[in-house]
Amino acid sequence: MQNLSARHGWIALGAFSCVFHIGLIFYGLVPNLVARPLHMALILPWVFVFGSTSRLATLSGAVIAAVGLAGCLWIALNHQMLRNQYGFLEDRFQVALAITLLLIVMEGARRMIGWPLPMVALAALLYGLYGQYIPGEFGHAGTPLRSFLGTLVVAEGGIWGSLTGVSVGVVAIFVIFGAVLNAGEAGQGFMNVASAAAGRLKGGAAKVSVLSSALFGSISGSASANVASTGAITLPAMKKLGYPKRLAAAVEAVASSGGQIMPPLMGAGAFVMVELTGVPYAQIMLAALLPAILYFLAVWMGINAYAERYDLKAIPEDQRPTRRAVLITSGFFMVPFSVLLFAMFALGFTPQYAAALAIFAATLALFCDATPRINIAQGFERLGSAMINAGKQVAMIAAIILCASIIIGVLGITGLGVKITSVILSGSGGALWPALLLTALACLLLGMEVPTTAAYVICVSVAGPALINLGLEPLQAHLFVFWFALLSTITPPVCGAVFIAAGMIEENWLKVALTAMALGLGLYIIPLSMIASPALIRLSTEPFGALIAFVHVGAGLSCMSYGLIGRGSILRRASLICFGFGAAFAGLFLF
Repeated sequence: MQNLSARHGWIALGAFSCVFHIGLIFYGLVPNLVARPLHMALILPWVFVFGSTSRLATLSGAVIAAVGLAGCLWIALNHQMLRNQYGFLEDRFQVALAITLLLIVMEGARRMIGWPLPMVALAALLYGLYGQYIPGEFGHAGTPLRSFLGTLVVAEGGIWGSLTGVSVGVVAIFVIFGAVLNAGEAGQGFMNVASAAAGRLKGGAAKVSVLSSALFGSISGSASANVASTGAITLPAMKKLGYPKRLAAAVEAVASSGGQIMPPLMGAGAFVMVELTGVPYAQIMLAALLPAILYFLAVWMGINAYAERYDLKAIPEDQRPTRRAVLITSGFFMVPFSVLLFAMFALGFTPQYAAALAIFAATLALFCDATPRINIAQGFERLGSAMINAGKQVAMIAAIILCASIIIGVLGITGLGVKITSVILSGSGGALWPALLLTALACLLLGMEVPTTAAYVICVSVAGPALINLGLEPLQAHLFVFWFALLSTITPPVCGAVFIAAGMIEENWLKVALTAMALGLGLYIIPLSMIASPALIRLSTEPFGALIAFVHVGAGLSCMSYGLIGRGSILRRASLICFGFGAAFAGLFLF
């Protein structure tokens, strides 16, 4: 009874969070120092109480959440007074409140994703407080304590900054959309469509994994969540058909990692990119489309090469869904997606307004099953699960963004970002490609420690200006950094998607990682091809040039995949790799 009551409480809190975030879209303008603190207040119970494994953790979490909730409400209630302070704390109470909220933000990120990101935020705070004692160019002039803390906590230059605004106004809406969509038959619809499209092909089970992960990942935005969900179906299927364990796990890890770069949703990263670049969401989506297709094309060609090597079979006909099942279940994701895209592109609504309409459509679909028939009881059960998942997932991303906002705030206050930019410029000798390689290495190292969105935000804040100074367009620089922030999902020594897939199929993770790196070749090559062939991301303005770039980069990736994975003499494979490399970077000579 107690567990049932607790579940009902979390459902109610999740529903309140959903109503709050959707309501902001329809209500109109709400002051930032009201909406953003309330956003943090709503995530605190999920961060500190939900999922606690012991009584002590629950009690301590409840106390921290209550203190944080009180602090957020105080800021929201006093927003007019605080706006007139211009980022300066007037008394000891405000200083204590600022320190408390900063500690709660860092502790929340630690509880959700571990130590690395909070440690970076703590280092940034220490630099802001004591950086004036550092000699040389990396020191700063110093900022009075009350101004420094005030800018971070009672103004819009820190935890209530523009990144948190993206989390409140856009990311939360699309996370809710994904949670509602996944609570119903949409996930099975993805699997059925993928099975119907690719199940009969050689290596069919692996190709089904690729298609379903691309579809599911485009709304989940998380490689780990993607592996855990679609992998629960595709991994046993591949294992049953005799696929090597390392290959089955690698296919799922690589395919799932691509979800974050696959339009239309692309996880939280695309919406953060809108805020940082000022480029409209629709334009970012079109720019990301061809590179994402190329990524999955490279994975597909790699599977073909493995299919020849291991004689991988198609899915037996009796295990493939019927045409009727495909038609019915596909509607569970096609209708909400159609509402989303029609509202954005035909009616000209903002992405968040369109997503709100799509949420309403997806909510109605929860009350239907695959028979098809209306099932009210099942619909409310699914709606409850959707509310819990929405609250939990909004909290996860918000905890990351709030902590990353501390780092961005310190970079702005101290000017450290400009100094790091100058180091990259001088370290690269003013040449673009060395700067790109330095940035890629930084993305890989940082991505090992923090989630993709946080790695992207931090890297692009310090390296993005340097790349733009060296001649890249802002969108080019941001997409390059975002893609390389994904490397750590499949690249050792820390490769989250690989760890999960290897654990699910009980295979050595290093073997899986090496196979995943060969299959996920596009993740390493395509970001560089965006630089060599800028037309690749200009589908909206230069469609003909974009398609030419797509063809030669695709041909290059296909040759490289066969060279790395396929059969043949060493000379033949080396020739394919060299030819493919040349084709992938032909843009250096064609454009």
